[in-house]
Amino acid sequence: MWHSYLNGLLVGAGLIIAIGAQNAFVLAQSLRREHHLRVAALCVLCDVVLVTAGVFGLATLLLQSPMLLAMARWGGVIFLFWYGFRALLRAIRPQGLTQVADAGPRSRRAVLLTALAVTLLNPHVYLDTVLLIGSLGAQQAEPGAYTLGAASASLVWFFGLALAAAWLSPWLARPATWRLLDLGVATMMFGVAAQLLLAH
Repeated sequence: MWHSYLNGLLVGAGLIIAIGAQNAFVLAQSLRREHHLRVAALCVLCDVVLVTAGVFGLATLLLQSPMLLAMARWGGVIFLFWYGFRALLRAIRPQGLTQVADAGPRSRRAVLLTALAVTLLNPHVYLDTVLLIGSLGAQQAEPGAYTLGAASASLVWFFGLALAAAWLSPWLARPATWRLLDLGVATMMFGVAAQLLLAH
């Protein structure tokens, strides 16, 4: 049991930490202290659902359906370019740097819907979380323990990222920092979208 759990923990940590678009969104929300713990919880919940589905059959289904993978790919490209463009505008336009303070926080519903979109419209989530983590989990002696290990990695990572970034936010709240953050988010989103466009 513990062997499967550790496998899930290590594989989950290696791949979940590497999903750039989702991490960039959690980081941005945490620096704003804008529903960041709910965003982290939602990301963990999505990972748990996707890993569980992958381990117990969805990975096999997706591998047999190129059309579903293509739909996820193009939907993700469109969303990532749109989100990256918005981040780029915030970095370029001076008023974009003061919107957080002047306009007040966005509603919980708006933030969580955006978090869902960043998570579920990014095909890398399905390729990494469902296909890779899921297909490896299906081969474990204890698939349930493996799933629990991957879920633990997600829980520790997202809540650790959210809490650390929120704690650092008073030191990172300067306009120059926000500009760099938005430029980094835009670059990340455009980079992931470009990889999807170039993928065969």
